[in-house]
Amino acid sequence: MTAIQNQILSHEEIQHKIKRIAYQIYETFVDEKEIIIVGIKSEGLIFASKIAQSLKDISDIKITLCDIEMDKKNPHLPITISIEKEAYTNKSVVLVDDVLNSGSTLIYAVKHFLDVPLKKFKTVVLVDRNHKRFPIKADFKGISLSTSLMEHVSVVFSETGDAVYLQ
Repeated sequence: MTAIQNQILSHEEIQHKIKRIAYQIYETFVDEKEIIIVGIKSEGLIFASKIAQSLKDISDIKITLCDIEMDKKNPHLPITISIEKEAYTNKSVVLVDDVLNSGSTLIYAVKHFLDVPLKKFKTVVLVDRNHKRFPIKADFKGISLSTSLMEHVSVVFSETGDAVYLQ
């Protein structure tokens, strides 16, 4: 089987989900003056930037986009973020990743932000696999999939078109 035969989301469907998630975020943070959007490198950051752009198109809330870098295979290792703690202290933060598999990446990334006081904290994923080992959920998600543990979900963001595949 080829990846094309197992396409779950097309470019147009992903664009629709980005717009819907942006509206959900806007509704949740409508009274805020600024939102910090944090994308988990690398596909999570690309997805976060698309959400940030969509938010800028529909609201006048100041959007600060930054990235968090971590070893997804060893998420307990040190994490780096592209802004200082003071930049998100007492602010509203949205953490974005492409796929929620076991929940380990997301929970360790969330843990990083618990060192400072925040106004609100929400999580976003494009695909929620429903195979969590950790008690974490995505507040906003593009699609939920019940897949086998042997299947792999890949998100492709490219100049020629975005897509999600099940392999």
